[in-house]
Amino acid sequence: MRILAVDTSAVCAGVAVTENGKILSECSTNTGLTHSRTLLPMIDSALKNAEIPLDSIDVFACSAGPGSFTGIRIGVAGIKGLCDATGKKCIPVSTLEALAYNLLGEECIAVSVMDARCNQVYTAIFRCNGSQVSRICEDKAVSIDELGEELSLYDEKIYLAGDGAELCFKAFGDKVSNACLASENRRYQRAFGAALAAEN
Repeated sequence: MRILAVDTSAVCAGVAVTENGKILSECSTNTGLTHSRTLLPMIDSALKNAEIPLDSIDVFACSAGPGSFTGIRIGVAGIKGLCDATGKKCIPVSTLEALAYNLLGEECIAVSVMDARCNQVYTAIFRCNGSQVSRICEDKAVSIDELGEELSLYDEKIYLAGDGAELCFKAFGDKVSNACLASENRRYQRAFGAALAAEN
């Protein structure tokens, strides 16, 4: 199955084209330009780099939040236009679940956290088991202290991913000693994660 996925939920915007879980092409930008200016050129570039036409895409996927309201609207509108033009369906994906797929291949508890301001985060907890990601809790908004208390109950390795990861890591201190930050290249939203979440 070929998937074209977009993520416009944060400052970075990304597009990925995958086939049966394998990445064919991926574009991302963090230039400060609005997603309305960068999304369609990135989709065009991702398809050209994969050397496949738009009508060969089987399904579209897009991060549907939480995240930037304006960014998500741009991504959803762009994908809806492509769905209408091609007659293909769209799969909405939780931004937090897509983040967890960045940690595929690890044996850990993956905690997706996005800064919701006022000492709160949007979060969801997942278990990564090599080639599988399974959800432990639904997406929710909680205080950083509440999340720290919840994570202190786990004795497994915990990876924090998302734009709220560093904020939480500093706030947890020794209370969650088994928590660490996901590496920079796996910490932030990627369209590839949205594609994997849509496929699974």
